[in-house]
Formats: sequence, C-alpha cells, structure tokens
Amino acid sequence: MTIALTLVALAVVLAVLDRLVPGPMSRAALGLQRAVGGLTVNSVAIPGFTIAYLDGGRGEPLVLVHGIGADKDSFALVAPWLRGIGRMIIPDLPGFGESSKPADADYSIEAQAERLGQFLDVLGLARVHLGGSSMGGAIVLTFAHLHPERVETLWLLAPAGVGQAAESEMLRRYRDRGEYALFARTLAEYAGVMRICFTRPPFMPYCVRHELARAAGDNYALHTRIFRDLVAQPVTLDTLVAGLQTPTLIVWGDQDRVLDVSAAEILHRALPNSRLITMPRVGHLPMVEALRRTAATYRAFRASARERAEEPTAPSTRRAG
Repeated sequence: MTIALTLVALAVVLAVLDRLVPGPMSRAALGLQRAVGGLTVNSVAIPGFTIAYLDGGRGEPLVLVHGIGADKDSFALVAPWLRGIGRMIIPDLPGFGESSKPADADYSIEAQAERLGQFLDVLGLARVHLGGSSMGGAIVLTFAHLHPERVETLWLLAPAGVGQAAESEMLRRYRDRGEYALFARTLAEYAGVMRICFTRPPFMPYCVRHELARAAGDNYALHTRIFRDLVAQPVTLDTLVAGLQTPTLIVWGDQDRVLDVSAAEILHRALPNSRLITMPRVGHLPMVEALRRTAATYRAFRASARERAEEPTAPSTRRAG
C-alpha cells in the first residue's frame, strides 16, 4: 500500500510540474528519450553555420534528416527501435532546431543538400546511409543525385518534391486561403499542426507540446518564409532523379494530408532499385505515428540491401513492393 501511495503521489507531482514548469520538464523528457535511443547532443561548424546534431551507436553511419518546421528530435522516438543498426547521426538543418538560423540565408533544397555534404565532410564520413522525412527526404534525394558515390542506401519517408503528384490538403489550403497548416504561433494552432500531420496523434505530455508550440512561434516568420520560397520554386525530383540506382526504401502513409500519397508510386517508378511500402491508416510522419512498424521495415530493407550487395550476380534493377 505504501508503494502504491508513493507512486500515486509521484504521478500527481509530475502532473503538476508538467503544467507549472513546462520548460524544464520538456527538457527532461527529451533528454530521457535521447538517452533511451543512445543519443547525445553535439555540434560542429560548417561555412556560415553551426550545426547541432544527435549522435549515437557504432558501425555504418545512418544520417537522418528532418522535415520543415521539425528538428532532430523528430527521429528520436524511433531511435530506440533502430539501435544496433549502426551509428545514428541526426542533424538540425540550418534554419531549424538548435542550428544557426540567419534570416537572409538560402534555404532551398539545393543549398541544404550542399550543406549536408559539408556536414558529412566535417564528420569525416565519405559514404553513408541516408534517410529523410518530407523536406528532409527531398534534401537527401537531391544529395544522392549529386553525389551517388557517397550514398549507400536511401530511406525516404513521404519526401517532398514529387512534381506530378496530386495536390495535398496542406498545399490546397495554402493555395486557396493562404493558410500555413504546418506552422503555429500558439498552442491552439500547434494542435492543428498535429491533426494534419497524424491520423492518430501520438501521446505527448503538455510540457512537450507547450515547448514545441513556443519554438514554432519563435520560428514562425523564418519557417513560413522558407515554405513560401520552396512552394514558389518547386522541384520535380521524380524527373531529376529518374534512373538513380541507389537502393531505396520509400515509406508513405496512405492517409497523408501533407504530401499526397499518389507521389509514392510516381517516385517508385522513377527509382529502378526502390521498394515501396504504403502504410494503412498512417499520416505524414510514419516514424512517429507507427514507429515500430517503420523501424521494422527499415531493418528488413537494410538486411535485404546487405544480402544483395554480397551477391556478385544480383540483378541491379530488381524491384519490390
């Protein structure tokens, strides 16, 4: 009974602190999540920017790149389920998270791909596995197109930049009403961001929601400017990268309201060495909403890619999915 009462009292205290001091509680929660994934925070300098990143594990490097409005911790939830696959490196892109955010910098896909290469150079990584979500997917795919010799495999989670796809709800709301559905200035607006990104929003303590909304508000002007610039100068990666031979896993939620799922098959056809997995009842961020399934599919993909690499006579254009 004493233990039970103690646990209840502790739960009450944590619930109160969750509301009263959201900043320290959120930092503690994020620190715990990073520790569970075996990740620590580091930083390096590239020309014009300081890059903050998470780093953990040993072996073949896997570099994971977040989407617009997000940061390195968007991959922290899935990190525990990827432990043992190699060294995980998860940067904050310039303009996001704890990295430098000069207001007048070029944040185009091409510029960010160039900075990704500079980041890899500083870490001494000649060849890596790359993964990216949304805008981050467009960045890593562009990097693979420019430097295929540096990319072992690609993991694309609902990547942006597929020009022939159907217009999504998010893009339609921006075109019709000038809405920024992925960006928030208040906690209430942040709830709307969660609704459009997820079919079933994951549990998130108040303190974490509060601090994410606060950070979104602080960065609202810059991030909406980046978004406008990207929409004004759209890329058509499905045409640009057509024929790229890099082994690629494409993952898309069939309920994605941010980037329409029709893009998945278009990109799959453009990449001859790709595998496509469409996840039922999942939204824009599979590595958050369906983290166990997403991690399992990636592990299977890496194992298959390794087996194929070890087969001298394996066909180079076999497709799956």
